[in-house]
Amino acid sequence: MLSPAQATDVLQNADMICTATAVQNAVERLAGEISGELAAQNPLLLCVMGGAVVFSGQLLTRLEFPLDFDYLHVTRYGGATVGGGIEWKVFPLTPLAGRVILVLDDVLDEGHTMAAIRERVLAAGASRFLCAVFADKDIGRKKPLAADFVGMQLPNRYVFGYGMDVKGAWRNLPAIYALKPNQVL
Repeated sequence: MLSPAQATDVLQNADMICTATAVQNAVERLAGEISGELAAQNPLLLCVMGGAVVFSGQLLTRLEFPLDFDYLHVTRYGGATVGGGIEWKVFPLTPLAGRVILVLDDVLDEGHTMAAIRERVLAAGASRFLCAVFADKDIGRKKPLAADFVGMQLPNRYVFGYGMDVKGAWRNLPAIYALKPNQVL
């Protein structure tokens, strides 16, 4: 965790790479794409805690069709800045068998977490698995899965804001920032 002074310093030295307006435009476009695909299917949407809370909350208000909502909590990062092993904290209480599932997440980095979620959701009997990510990071190599719905592409940098954090700080920013390549935390 960063102290308030450290968090302020990180933000002041970071690059804004996506404005709040661009973020909202991407969410609006995603809502239209998801509605076109799932409006008649009564899907169960699953929010990946805690990064997808902002994205999920804003997306949900734009989906004007029947759906169910639950959450799951799984991480590869914990407090680290690089991914480790998959740690399941909470699996949805809503039964998944026979359901169309749309998993909502903030960012698709390497794709290992979402691949593990897909495997577990399908093993629980879901009839169909889809995922929507606010951001897909261009890491320069193949990922184990591609998101079905993507808000925006981001460069392979350490990003934060709009649900994504930097050592626990700045999930609450309406825009997206990136650490400078030489910025030390």
